[in-house]
Amino acid sequence: MGVEIDIVYEGQLRCRATHGPSKTQLATDAPVDNHGRGESFSPTDLVATALGTCMTTLMGIVADRNKLDITGTTVHVVKEMIQEPVRRIGTLRVAIHVPAEKGARLTPEDRKKLEVAALHCPVHKSLHPDIQTPIEFSYT
Repeated sequence: MGVEIDIVYEGQLRCRATHGPSKTQLATDAPVDNHGRGESFSPTDLVATALGTCMTTLMGIVADRNKLDITGTTVHVVKEMIQEPVRRIGTLRVAIHVPAEKGARLTPEDRKKLEVAALHCPVHKSLHPDIQTPIEFSYT
């Protein structure tokens, strides 16, 4: 069974989405460079957010399964839009940083497992191949 998400257009390029199972809500707003106010995540910002959180979540699953501590890991995603041939996401640059004290306890095999998990997240696998996704992992 699929997850239901209900969306209401509130006007002035703002939408409110409700996650069916939890009833959690979030708002989106068009970015300033595309006629919006930029007062919340844009839809393409949510794609970038989904990529970063998905990769981190899968790393967390592998960490839990292997009794590894990666608490405090941070992800920085930079979304770059292109205008030609159509306005779309051109690049999602991802930098995943495991804190040095946690990274020092990871073997090369542990790191490989975490990185493979991140690279196999469903969001990453769902992105169009024309979207560039340079991904960097650091442990120091």
